[in-house]
Amino acid sequence: MSKNRKITGNIVYSTNQDLVRLNEADEQIETLPPQDQNLRVWIDRKQRKGKAVTLITGFAGSDEAMNELARMLKTKCGTGGSAKDGEIIIQGEMREKVLEILKGLGYRAKAAGG
Repeated sequence: MSKNRKITGNIVYSTNQDLVRLNEADEQIETLPPQDQNLRVWIDRKQRKGKAVTLITGFAGSDEAMNELARMLKTKCGTGGSAKDGEIIIQGEMREKVLEILKGLGYRAKAAGG
């Protein structure tokens, strides 16, 4: 066997013809309705060379739903940003505007941090 050979996933061998392998990616994460979400909106400058970003944490749901919310926030704020690792990042100090938009959509959102 070669040292450079990569093995991805778990390799399982079975003689059972009725065996169905479940893929973890097939499991769907249920997105909570906006009124059940507890979002925190922060202004963050750490490890960003002093540049401020608005950070939204606490979103419970699928990545697709989080990306859609991030896209809508970026459009309404007129700035860039991203959604990754369970956080939505909006460029600039937009905390008040983001809070207003989220509350308008029915989310329970609070300003957090200093």
